[in-house]
Amino acid sequence: MSAIIDKPFTLAGRTYESRLLVGTGKYKDLEETRLAIEASGAEIVTVAVRRTNIGQNPGEPNLLDVISPDKYTILPNTAGCYNAEEAVRTCRLARELLDGHKLVKLEVLADQKTLFPNVIETLKAAEVLVKEGFDVMVYTSDDPIIARQLAEMGCIAVMPLAGLIGTGLGICNPYNLRIILEEASVPVLVDAGVGTASDATIAMELGCEAVLMNSAIAHAQNPILMGAAMKHAIIAGRMAYLAGRMPKKLYASASSPLDGLIK
Repeated sequence: MSAIIDKPFTLAGRTYESRLLVGTGKYKDLEETRLAIEASGAEIVTVAVRRTNIGQNPGEPNLLDVISPDKYTILPNTAGCYNAEEAVRTCRLARELLDGHKLVKLEVLADQKTLFPNVIETLKAAEVLVKEGFDVMVYTSDDPIIARQLAEMGCIAVMPLAGLIGTGLGICNPYNLRIILEEASVPVLVDAGVGTASDATIAMELGCEAVLMNSAIAHAQNPILMGAAMKHAIIAGRMAYLAGRMPKKLYASASSPLDGLIK
């Protein structure tokens, strides 16, 4: 079996060194946010426009004062939206606030209990946003058919959940993710469900281009240390994927050769 050749992680024509994307919510204050994100090595930072001030509320603390657009790619997201109309309006607001910024993360939720994606509304919103020239990264279920349709529609990346948002359950259905990855025509990023470093590594070992997370870092007992752990987990997982793991076997196999044993 031939080795897998690495390729750059590219979104909307820009290449990134880090394959870890992080959120900005749930930290105790802006300083902890800054330090944890710095420790993670992330270059793309996602911001919930409906919950975070990025300039729409003058006089209030502005996240962009500590997470500078000069240093990070800001990825506005539509968290808190429950229909296509709300999501499209939120993306348009983000574009205004960020001087014509086109890269957005689309998520349309079904309910507050599960925060599962509303696929019907997601498809509707994606169609509008793509037509309006947005570069759409889209949070979706782990349904391979829906992932394919979103890519065919023009989304630049699909982001299937690994587990429900904020649960830390890890990769609940690796088999569906493998199907999505096999068929992918755009980057596939795991979004939601990561709880610890090993979860991120597994996602990368499956062949995901990158992983997006928030709660796993922000809810850790030491978010700054966990940010650093996630940085190394992503790197290790990518390297293991490129190296190719040994095949699994039912029975033991000696590590050293059996030929020439001393009698």
